[in-house]
Amino acid sequence: MATNTESTAATARPELSDYLSDDLVIHGLLVFSIVLMGLPLILAVVMSTQTPSEVYEVTNVGIGSQGLANYQTALGEYNLGQYMWNSFVMASIIVVGKVALSLLAALALVYYRFPYERAVFMFILLTLLLPVPVRIVPLFQLMADLGWANSMLSITGPYIASATAVFLFRQHFMSIPASLVDNARLDGVGPFTFLVKVLIPMSKGMIAGVSVITFIYAWNQYLWPLVVISAQEKQVVQVGIRYLQGASQSGLTQWGLIMAGAVLALIPPLLVLVVLHRPLLKTFAIQQK
Repeated sequence: MATNTESTAATARPELSDYLSDDLVIHGLLVFSIVLMGLPLILAVVMSTQTPSEVYEVTNVGIGSQGLANYQTALGEYNLGQYMWNSFVMASIIVVGKVALSLLAALALVYYRFPYERAVFMFILLTLLLPVPVRIVPLFQLMADLGWANSMLSITGPYIASATAVFLFRQHFMSIPASLVDNARLDGVGPFTFLVKVLIPMSKGMIAGVSVITFIYAWNQYLWPLVVISAQEKQVVQVGIRYLQGASQSGLTQWGLIMAGAVLALIPPLLVLVVLHRPLLKTFAIQQK
């Protein structure tokens, strides 16, 4: 009987090979998923090195004969470098302005008591329901009345205020212990000093996460700059890629040139995302809670 029991236990006990096979399957599926999701980017990089005739050859999936020539053409002849600089300046201004204004708004909503406080917060959230096309006409009229049309102010000013950023900072401030606030009041710490020396150091992760989201959002703007900016040299990179689509060679669209511009436009937000991906994940986790 003892021998039968031991043999049954040995049979029920999982072998090391079973664990290894399961791990191989799981890792294989993960690698396949990553390659599948990255396939469009890989194809874009490959196509950016090809001539128009090579792009239209379906069987040609290797590196093309153009090499880096398409990138040089996009940056030189089509002035994509200037468009990228304009987008970088625009995105940086929006990030700094939006974070600063949202911090002040969240400070007022959490630590101050004023009439109709709840209604003010609900009105801020209500602005999220207004899609961009609905706001284009009144915003364009406002920019024209202020004399901001065709300037950097016109593509940064409308994006400074953000209901999403105010909501995120408000929820984060509400999670800070009330005893810390009471001690600051007893010590006579003013609101601005409390914000700079207490709230901001405790909110570095949230600020970084919001900055990443805002930078990528601003970098990808296309419709509003296309409407409000008339001077081509002041345009942003997404509109600059649209200019590349007008280029043709022997009646064929230069997809290699377009893909080179798209890859170049992807680099700055990708670098920001890689550097600050951890705070971004924390921001999403807080938002889900």
